[in-house]
Amino acid sequence: MADLKERLLAPKPASALNVREVSNRPSASGRQAFQGVDVLGLKKRGQGLRSWIRVDTSGNSQAIEVDKFTMMRRCDLPARDLRLLDPLFVYPSTILGREKAIVVNLEQIRCIITADEVLLLNSLDSYVLHYVMELQRRLTTTGVGEVWQSDSSDMNRRRGSRNFENVFSNSSPDYLPFEFRALEVALEAACTFLDSQAAELEIEAYPLLDELTSKISTLNLERVRRLKSRLVALTRRVQKVRDEIEQLMDDDGDMAEMYLTEKKRRMELSFYGDQSMVGYKSVDGASISAPVSPVSSPPDSRKLEKSFSIARSRHESMRSSESTTESIEELEMLLEAYFVVIDSTLNKLTSLKEYIDDTEDFINIQLDNVRNQLIQFELLLTTATFVVAIFGVVAGIFGMNFEIQLFDVPSAFQWVLIITGICGVFIFSAFVWFFKYRRLMPL
Repeated sequence: MADLKERLLAPKPASALNVREVSNRPSASGRQAFQGVDVLGLKKRGQGLRSWIRVDTSGNSQAIEVDKFTMMRRCDLPARDLRLLDPLFVYPSTILGREKAIVVNLEQIRCIITADEVLLLNSLDSYVLHYVMELQRRLTTTGVGEVWQSDSSDMNRRRGSRNFENVFSNSSPDYLPFEFRALEVALEAACTFLDSQAAELEIEAYPLLDELTSKISTLNLERVRRLKSRLVALTRRVQKVRDEIEQLMDDDGDMAEMYLTEKKRRMELSFYGDQSMVGYKSVDGASISAPVSPVSSPPDSRKLEKSFSIARSRHESMRSSESTTESIEELEMLLEAYFVVIDSTLNKLTSLKEYIDDTEDFINIQLDNVRNQLIQFELLLTTATFVVAIFGVVAGIFGMNFEIQLFDVPSAFQWVLIITGICGVFIFSAFVWFFKYRRLMPL
């Protein structure tokens, strides 16, 4: 990884290093600005240049500096497509098929894929470097496989075997076009990144939720709230990638538009076909710029030329339609494989969200139970207060400033306390029985 970074990234001057050190310092709010972004590349953006990593079909990589308008002319892309790759803006995951390129914006992987090369924004993010290394490895491995395939095909032709040749035919998914292999690595990197984040979230979430169910505290509730916010944000990103892949799978036109190698081959065949027709006419002695008289061109030769052109166009159209169908099937199988992966990640997040919802319901049930117990205790306390108030009424009556014969009896005070206590206990028991009868308190 360090060797690749040193090879791709040009040596920085002292001023750029100072700018990078300043940008990596935390601000007053505690955040670091432009994390994982090449600050030198951002500085060059003001000068009209931007650093890109170029990977060709052979797996060779190099760092190039191209301005925006040169990149637009080079890849035949509008300016709005290049804005999707700008690291200063946050755009949702997008895969766009254009005439000569595929614009990919999947999490950290922001690149332009053509039939001959892959152009990535030169970032210091480790996922971008992993993408370059993985793409180089697969391109090198595929090149070795193609050599083995050609040797095996020659040997099988000498032996006259057809079954073994069909196993190593070009229709195998291991021998996809260059743009599909680059797109596959990008999809794999994005799906792996999202799945790893989902796994980390699961590892952190389940123990925290179990702790919250056993001990409800303000600290645990705050941690769960932050966890749920991260879960919602990650679910939104995974859902966007899933919807983008599903949208591509549902549209055959977009998938056919992304087959860049086939379109390039058709253009070359069309160009060579036109050149061959020019040579055929020149051999017959007819000039293209000069008008041809009907006397000098026999009717049979014109009919033969017309039938030859019609047959060639039909053959090209049938072959292009068959190849387009095959390419759509290849791309559809590729997208379907990663659709299953991203859908599995989404199911993990959905299960985690359901577990959080179940935990919240359980906590609400516990809080409702505690609240009901407090209400029952308050009801008993109110009843006991009412019984104690009876003693206050009796004390108030006997505290009046008047004389009666009961005051002369020595044991009158004890009898008053005993009778008042018995009445209070009876009234309290009557209230408790009424509460249980009305099911206001558990039995």
